Amino acid sequence: MADLFFSDVLLPDGWATSVRVSIAADGCIDSVTPGSDPEACERVSGIAVPGVPNLHSHAFQRAMAGLAEQGSRRGDSFWGWRERMYDFLQRLDPDDVQAIAAQLQVELLRHGYTCVAEFHYLRNSPEGIPYADPVEMARRVIAAAELTGIGLTLMPVVYRTSDFTGAPPTDGQSRFVATVEELLTDVSTLRADVDGNPGRRVGLALHSLRAVPLEELQRAVDALRTTDATSPVHVHVAEQLREVEACITATGARPIEWLLANAEVDERWCAIHATHMTSAETLALATSGAVAGLCPTTEANLGDGVFSFADYTAAKGAWGVGTDSHVSVSPVADLRMLEYSQRLVARERNIAAGRADRSSGRELLEGAWAGGAQACGQNIGSISAGARADIVVLDSEHPSLVGRVGDEVLDSWIFSGEDTPVRDVIAGGAWVVRDGRHDRGEEVATRYRVVADRLRS
Repeated sequence: MADLFFSDVLLPDGWATSVRVSIAADGCIDSVTPGSDPEACERVSGIAVPGVPNLHSHAFQRAMAGLAEQGSRRGDSFWGWRERMYDFLQRLDPDDVQAIAAQLQVELLRHGYTCVAEFHYLRNSPEGIPYADPVEMARRVIAAAELTGIGLTLMPVVYRTSDFTGAPPTDGQSRFVATVEELLTDVSTLRADVDGNPGRRVGLALHSLRAVPLEELQRAVDALRTTDATSPVHVHVAEQLREVEACITATGARPIEWLLANAEVDERWCAIHATHMTSAETLALATSGAVAGLCPTTEANLGDGVFSFADYTAAKGAWGVGTDSHVSVSPVADLRMLEYSQRLVARERNIAAGRADRSSGRELLEGAWAGGAQACGQNIGSISAGARADIVVLDSEHPSLVGRVGDEVLDSWIFSGEDTPVRDVIAGGAWVVRDGRHDRGEEVATRYRVVADRLRS
């Protein structure tokens, strides 16, 4: 790719003009030169900002978005949704998973997400038996990313029990189950598959505290650290009040309290949701260095609750956002939901900004860039030398951005409507979206339609 010349770019130390960005053959940024000239460059009109990392995804759930919105005479909750999700996934084969993942990734890219952490627990056949290739499903997610160009951190999932009592997994959970040793072998195999690609990383996920007993949690993490001391570790935790109550009954402690007491939680960890915390837990998680993985649109859709964002950020806690069940595929939707949920609870405005000299949009995006990069375990989330070249170009002539300058651009991107001003996207140094169209979008959509139609027949 020729050097790129941008008139307006958000760099780590602020807004800059007339910026030359040189991209190396490996898809990473070689140099960034503000105050440059456009000679021998490809001129790019618009406003360039870093691509947003998506720290939590279950790709297959994109195909069921909107299919669990019927009420029940008994009332509905996360737990009812979960049973419908179990029923849905019983029909999925590897071809389906690849087609759905590719469709999701195209949508994420078109809205400004350029890397995604896939919390991958759909491992086995519908009968609960590993495929002939035990990492078949994981390899299909990687294949989708190769097609779409999105960055990927793949997180194979340890899943051992159905609840805190150690009860065996239910029939609906049989597709998730593998031993710790099998999962560690999966991780080793998948690492070899992506070795040398700066846009690919393999970590490990612990499904939840109810699904991974302490001894197996510790064994998995300790073994992972012997092979890659910097590998990310993600875990669902404290999403639902029923989960919190069950944890207290079984262990005498709340989920975050128990996790911090029993695992060496540090900056390599990402606590997904962490919705229900006491003040003490909030402070303890913030000071641990771990990332809180927030999924505001999914948490709202499932009725989970509202994260203690103001207290957590006041304690300098790291956080990022993910799309989880993909009822939304836009960073704008999740960041806006995050801010608006806080406003509704506090009955105040501009919670993220706090101080009068900061913009809410800038504060939200900086949190998502930094925390998302940390949770994905990749050098992303900034336009800087050495970082992966993930760049989103906003259309300065889009109605929501006309006349905006500086941080007003970010505020208007997030808070001024649904029609995305994302025009072009570079992921890993390659153009993947031009004029709002993904270069493989039609091919991906055609395959996805076949799967979606069959799943609903």
